[in-house]
Amino acid sequence: MNDDVTAMTKAAEVEGRAYSAPALEKGLDILEMLCQAEAPLSMKDIAQQLGRSVGELYRMLAVLIDRKYVTQIGDSYYITTKLFSLSHDNPPTHRLLAEAMPIMQKLSSQLDQACHLTVYGQGRQTVIAKIDTPSGMGFSVRVGSELDVLVSASGRVLLAFQDPEIRKFRIDESLQRRPDQTDAQISGVLDFIRQRGYESAPSVQVRGLYAVSFPILDSHDHAIAALTVPYAERIDQVRRKSISDIEEALGEAAALLCTRVGGRSQVRASG
Repeated sequence: MNDDVTAMTKAAEVEGRAYSAPALEKGLDILEMLCQAEAPLSMKDIAQQLGRSVGELYRMLAVLIDRKYVTQIGDSYYITTKLFSLSHDNPPTHRLLAEAMPIMQKLSSQLDQACHLTVYGQGRQTVIAKIDTPSGMGFSVRVGSELDVLVSASGRVLLAFQDPEIRKFRIDESLQRRPDQTDAQISGVLDFIRQRGYESAPSVQVRGLYAVSFPILDSHDHAIAALTVPYAERIDQVRRKSISDIEEALGEAAALLCTRVGGRSQVRASG
């Protein structure tokens, strides 16, 4: 038995590789391609780009969908957030959260407001970090909460700072989940947010709440997360912060976080 294993190892090493696992390699090739793709890909697209036949990839994609690594919308395939979720179990990949938490704590203390960080996934956004209001009175959301995309400030920010194909796909994906949130003006709204550099508007979900949200950008100016302050005005405070104070402080915090994670800080439009 040991002689057989040794012989197999030597044979593989002669070919320049210690081991070969064709099925695993095909699965990893698919995941890597979908992670790097800027738009959903059909099975034919994947096969052509990998230089393989559709028959070779069919069962691989079926397993990846069953294991929730890939999702299928119509004839197209798209990476899910499962790899992102799993990465949180590995300390070296905690960079976004590790960099975000001290910045968020300082921001919350400075404004006496809660703040939270969200990421997009499969037609919704998930809260991955939050800091409560230091004084104990205010509005906040739980970590792990799943929020709507099209009607929230943070969701619109996550959509606005994407390439057109990805934006359209995510809008369609969000509408499949919440068709009642169809908005004929959404493209214009997202274009305005992108031009301004952030979203700042009264909440359409909670009466009396005002939401300000900035994108956390990667090196390609794509929003990988949204940093948001759900501003609840304290009428009993003499020196309470104004909305413009919130926008300025949140913009500085978001720019710092972008820089810390290797992205670009979004420059706010003047005026």
